[in-house]
Amino acid sequence: MNHFHRTTVAPAEALQVAESFFSQLGLAMTGNSPRARTVAGPHRTVRISAGAEGGHYTFVEAQTDQIGESRLDRNVKKFFVELHRRAEPRHALQAGY
Repeated sequence: MNHFHRTTVAPAEALQVAESFFSQLGLAMTGNSPRARTVAGPHRTVRISAGAEGGHYTFVEAQTDQIGESRLDRNVKKFFVELHRRAEPRHALQAGY
């Protein structure tokens, strides 16, 4: 599945957060480039890319090798929440229901 998130966090910082977040889940970095990271574990892989997008925004895209809404996809969404917390530390996240 493909997921994306726009943030004000710099691309390099977004990739650094991705490395630490996914390493805590037991995934090891298998690929590294200036604008992307690939992390993998048993039977799962996610590729995170980040780049500047018009103005002061960073476009972060995550591609998983899972079909449907897997646990890895939910963890990608938690990673995006972590990026949001990094960009807006004083903002309290609340449930939408």
